[in-house]
Amino acid sequence: MGKNWYVVHTYSGFEEKVKVSLEEKIENRGLHDKISKILIPTERIVELKAGKKKESDRKFYPGYILVEMELDDETWHMVKSVPRVTGFVGGKNPVPIPQEEVEIIIQQVEKGPAPQVKTQ
Repeated sequence: MGKNWYVVHTYSGFEEKVKVSLEEKIENRGLHDKISKILIPTERIVELKAGKKKESDRKFYPGYILVEMELDDETWHMVKSVPRVTGFVGGKNPVPIPQEEVEIIIQQVEKGPAPQVKTQ
């Protein structure tokens, strides 16, 4: 069985903590061969606050992370047991997202700072 990308639902605002916890569990259990990448889809935006430019990260999908993994009972239970993870998109039988969609998201992430300017 090959690796596919799955969407994991987390508490909004805790995506980075979930990623760190997941990486620690992968390290402790030696599952590098089954779970290879964890991605939080973000983009850099430029904001103008009080006349000053400020770059910040904005999440495309708040409350969701993407995980490239070989899905079996062990990896499913490990991901579900991470604090602040509510589950996989798709429930007990998660469906992998198509590789084309993942490539589009990765291109958006790698594109660099967005030209949009947000003012307050």
